[in-house]
Amino acid sequence: MQGEFEMSMMGKLSFFLGLQIKQTKEGIFLCQSKYCKENLKKFEMENCKVATTPMSTNCNMSAGEAGTIVDQTKYRGFISSLLYLTTSRPDIMFVVCLCARFQSSPRESHFKAAKRILKYLKGTTFVGLWYPSHSHVHLVGYSDSNFVGCKLDRKSTSGTCHPLGSSLISWHSKKQACVALSTAEAKYITAGSFYA
Repeated sequence: MQGEFEMSMMGKLSFFLGLQIKQTKEGIFLCQSKYCKENLKKFEMENCKVATTPMSTNCNMSAGEAGTIVDQTKYRGFISSLLYLTTSRPDIMFVVCLCARFQSSPRESHFKAAKRILKYLKGTTFVGLWYPSHSHVHLVGYSDSNFVGCKLDRKSTSGTCHPLGSSLISWHSKKQACVALSTAEAKYITAGSFYA
């Protein structure tokens, strides 16, 4: 009985492990705007220009790129902060996972691409996930792949998402384990990962 009273005294959950939670009668909104602002300050990018997309359309990163090697510890810290932001930001999942592939030998071009993600986040700080209270419970799965996304090993990248009604509940982006010989095969491998 005492435990129940203490829980009721705490009120509604509003902040949990960097996630801001707003609960209303209409539904629940999750975002990480505070954590995002802290990262902009931590990496001295509060006054940076805003990017309209998390990645440039002509960005083709690979591990064999020439260029200046950047501090591995700083790059890893940058990537780990961005990876935590994917908790409520599926829109940056693909590019963050792409940048995470180069943590063993990061170059200036990789760091520039990672910084662009923060520039994008500066303009979309309050974007998050909305879970309406009145929604049809109908699970749907979507998948796609970019054929031969990696120039070095010729592997494609799979991406999936699962909305339950109008609420996104699961998403991921991952490089495929084998080399697909066609766009159809790359999409088939992605679809097969639903059941793996």
